[in-house]
Amino acid sequence: MPFSIQSTISMISTNPYGSIRTLNRAFGKHIMSSINRNPIILAILIITMGVGWLLTVKNVIPGINWVWTLALAVVGLLTFVMNGGLNKYSIVVGSFFLVASVISVFRQSGTLETNVEVPILFILFGILLLIAQHPAIPFPAWFVAPNQDEKKP
Repeated sequence: MPFSIQSTISMISTNPYGSIRTLNRAFGKHIMSSINRNPIILAILIITMGVGWLLTVKNVIPGINWVWTLALAVVGLLTFVMNGGLNKYSIVVGSFFLVASVISVFRQSGTLETNVEVPILFILFGILLLIAQHPAIPFPAWFVAPNQDEKKP
């Protein structure tokens, strides 16, 4: 029995659990909407900022702004977690933020100057973009490839 768009919308709106998985037979596609992760991400970021603030106040490795450093690291880690692991997006964005976090510690401790940090980050970004082009690295699940059947002008 085929489903119509109306029955699919009705099924989604009547699910009390936020429609974790719904099969949309009207379009022949699976629509997987996950639980709203925004409150979880917000909680992790707030905890990270609190830990960073405490480390800065307690003067753990003096001169390091732990709020900034840990925020960079958590954004990098969350990029991998929220994108389902290693893919063309997370390898660039997640890796960049993780390395930026480490380089930030070197800059803040006086080991690395800002005029050296920024070019290193630019070079790193370019290298990560090149690595992401490797065919063994998958596209993210949310990526939709352009239709190859369309006529080109």
